[in-house]
Amino acid sequence: LFSILHSTKQETTMRPSKRSLSRLSVAIAIALTTLSAPTHCFAPIARPASPTAPTSSTTSLNALGVFVRKAKEADVLKYCQEGPSDSVLALLKEIKNASDDDTTTNEVGELQSLLTKRKGTITIIAEYKRKLEGSGFLSEIPPPETLSPVFREFGAAAVAILADERTGGCSYDDVVTMVAEQEEAQGEVPGPLPVISSDLIVDEIQIARAADAGAKAVTVTYGVVGAEKVMQFLKDAKALGLEVIVNVNSAEEAQGAVDAGASIISVTGVDGVDGKYAAIESLSIPEGRSVCTVANILAKDNKALEEVEEAWMCRDKGFNCVWVSDALYKSGSDPTEHPGAIINSMKAKSSVKYASPKARSGKGEGAREYLGDIMM
Repeated sequence: LFSILHSTKQETTMRPSKRSLSRLSVAIAIALTTLSAPTHCFAPIARPASPTAPTSSTTSLNALGVFVRKAKEADVLKYCQEGPSDSVLALLKEIKNASDDDTTTNEVGELQSLLTKRKGTITIIAEYKRKLEGSGFLSEIPPPETLSPVFREFGAAAVAILADERTGGCSYDDVVTMVAEQEEAQGEVPGPLPVISSDLIVDEIQIARAADAGAKAVTVTYGVVGAEKVMQFLKDAKALGLEVIVNVNSAEEAQGAVDAGASIISVTGVDGVDGKYAAIESLSIPEGRSVCTVANILAKDNKALEEVEEAWMCRDKGFNCVWVSDALYKSGSDPTEHPGAIINSMKAKSSVKYASPKARSGKGEGAREYLGDIMM
């Protein structure tokens, strides 16, 4: 694609801020946003009858076959033929001119450090998307500039944008918007969150686009591109100062990603905590290196909140972080039913032995009451 691009180019002091929102004010703002939305937004999305199977929170990007990969390659080719911006081309040139040194390093990147906290805790990557796969009860997702401060105020460690218009309804413009809003929190507490561009990477120019949009990291799916490309994309991202989260869905892929030099791996497309844990429990990590493990929480096709309990179980299994997407948008008009409340409850130091977010009958035992208690 580089030759196509070349020819196309020829043709053509920490201080508080007044804008800081308290957790209560953010909750109220979100409640008002949902209450002011059209009534149909809160109706369950119609879907054909089927067994209640979980859906992937990183959308179908992690269950892609060769046909969808080819479609993405066609999209990238079209983008290149239309003529990328000068800034993207300059970043692509940096990738091309970078040395071919080994990407394996013992250094811990900024994102990896933010996602890896002390044992017994869990961090959250909150994914923003405009399309849901049936697990959501909001048919209209608020814009990124509305949810961006919510993710930050309620304790997410990072924000991801599903920058694939087919599956997530988002584009790199949404990455730019999210980055801009986060940067407005410079000098505040909490400060800006790193933004992850979550696209199906099949070419290095997508890494250049992510860097140009202000992202701090990108995702690469091992099962789509294979070991050789994973290694190459790790080098390309390193050339631009980006970190890489490698999506895997088996023990073999997880080990392959680590062997390729990955320092953050996300187990995706795997249902159940035991299945996720099986992908990482036997990882062989070279001495001196550290690997951050992320569990992708699959949204259940109902309005209960078992995903919160699953986050706790992943924490207890030793995962450093959970990636949450569709489950954040299982929202209604109640002020405790918004993405911030779900993030906050997943981070709670609760035990599945003594507490459960599952909705039950009885005052104080429903998911709504439970989340309300955690928010206080």
